Amino acid sequence: MAKTVCVICSTPMPGEWTEYPEYPFCTKRCKLIDLGRWLTEDYKIPDAGPPRDASTPGDDDGQASTGSS
Repeated sequence: MAKTVCVICSTPMPGEWTEYPEYPFCTKRCKLIDLGRWLTEDYKIPDAGPPRDASTPGDDDGQASTGSS
């Protein structure tokens, strides 16, 4: 059986993961710490696309693309 540790505090979590209602966290406290990190943008999911310049027209400029030149 693989050893499981809390992703926030690295506390060992012996037994089965089903014994931890807050899994992958050891406690509700660690779960809330993780949520706080997402809400304060400590964690970010990187954008896969190239950076857009604010002056470059895009899909949100209100103009429909007709596909013809």
